[in-house]
Amino acid sequence: MKFDTKSIHEGRKPDPLTGAISTPIYQTSTFVFEDYDKPGEHDYSRTSNPTRSALGEAIAGLEGGHQGFAFSSGMAAVTTAIHLLKAGDHIISCDDLYGGSHRLFSEIMTKFGLEFTFMRLDDEEKIQEAIKPNTKMIWIETPSNPLLNITDLEMVSRIAKDNEILTAADNTFSSPYFLRPLEYNIDLVIHSTTKYLNGHSDVIGGAVVTSSEELSEEIQFLLNGMGTNASPLDSWLVLRGIKTLPLRMKKHAKNAMTIAQYLSDHPRVKEVFYPGLTSHKGHEIAKKQMDGFGGVVSFKIDTNVVEFLRGLDIFALAESLGGADSLVEHAATMSHASMNEEVRNKAGITDDLIRLSVGLEDVNDLIEDLDKGFK
Repeated sequence: MKFDTKSIHEGRKPDPLTGAISTPIYQTSTFVFEDYDKPGEHDYSRTSNPTRSALGEAIAGLEGGHQGFAFSSGMAAVTTAIHLLKAGDHIISCDDLYGGSHRLFSEIMTKFGLEFTFMRLDDEEKIQEAIKPNTKMIWIETPSNPLLNITDLEMVSRIAKDNEILTAADNTFSSPYFLRPLEYNIDLVIHSTTKYLNGHSDVIGGAVVTSSEELSEEIQFLLNGMGTNASPLDSWLVLRGIKTLPLRMKKHAKNAMTIAQYLSDHPRVKEVFYPGLTSHKGHEIAKKQMDGFGGVVSFKIDTNVVEFLRGLDIFALAESLGGADSLVEHAATMSHASMNEEVRNKAGITDDLIRLSVGLEDVNDLIEDLDKGFK
């Protein structure tokens, strides 16, 4: 099946009892055993649930993975994935990653004996130099949050395979419609399903897609043992959202490209970060491994940030991204406020940086709104 067809049919079958075309919400905590020591396919909803299983199967189908798992949040998915490692292990991570992931890695998991190196993953020689005898994982965001840096997945996976290192790619910004990291030999794909997969700003969720049976067994064990699973209702909401993913991503990307070009020509804009622009450092790699460039645009301005934000109307000042509504955020005080200021600045997440989640509105209205902010 082509992607547009998969987005509607993967993981879903008409309900065998009623013929319902929509996957039922199995809002139950437990399931009756068939007999003594004879559970059915599901026995307890933390361990597995039919609605959640349908979502996992749908996302795995879109990513081309072995198995998919749905979690209560994007951070629950990240937390579960990082627990594949043990005390004493070393992880190489991109430096301008989501602030919540950075906080988990640098302030929480270090207390349990994990070691992290944060760096820009754009230089093969530097990545090779960063590898230690105890390096067990390379963590990637591409495009990264919020600077939209592009990582060459083929290059990183080759380095990792040569050194027997796991690779994990957060694919939230692209969605599987534009990028499927498993096609480049990445081992794990992570999503905040809160964002584009759901697409309606009405649920918190996460997902992990595995590339092998061994990793699937390990993730299922951790999900069950840690209780990081998604609820049936939240799973259903993401399933519903995925049906329109192709339509939404096309419009997000079209609007984002128009806005990126508008910003590139604006006299008050110092720099624009969008991989669809030929001026973007990672444009050629993005063009090679992606089918589109996504709906997030970041830029730096030489005018008063606070006054610019207060001047906007359609772009709502809020964290998150990937919904139908256009959002604007100041990364340094919002999504990345948990990062140390020195670390933020070193990564390029400076106080003059603004991130847009470009929604599905008429792009002329969005540009007019940005004009108001600049004025």
